[in-house]
Amino acid sequence: MITREEVMFFDTDCGGVVHNLAYLRMIETCRTRLAAKLGLDLPTMSETRLYPVVVRTEVDYRAPAKLGDWLRIEGRLAEIEGAKFWCSFVMIRESDGQILVRARQALALVQMPEGKPKRLPESLKAHLLKEG
Repeated sequence: MITREEVMFFDTDCGGVVHNLAYLRMIETCRTRLAAKLGLDLPTMSETRLYPVVVRTEVDYRAPAKLGDWLRIEGRLAEIEGAKFWCSFVMIRESDGQILVRARQALALVQMPEGKPKRLPESLKAHLLKEG
């Protein structure tokens, strides 16, 4: 899944570079669209009350993005590990192709309102095998 974001004023800190929360917001957008591609779109989640919940985030900041930069965020389902799955992300500045951020997140499916973890559906596993 690929999303694009323009760095806005509210994404930057007093030094004029993107702050870490803005990167996480951009990753969240990409991950939400990736989830939809995997069959976990917003209406389906609302109906089934089954949600992917982030349980771990790892981020490597390599270079700063600045106001007005256009960023390409590439997200993919990376691996399945028991009841959780990992998504990986790369953020690239479009003007020069520089990799700014590499991140990965572990997620688990949680049934609400009980808050109970659920096994991953076979469709998610099949998608990983197809992409791998």
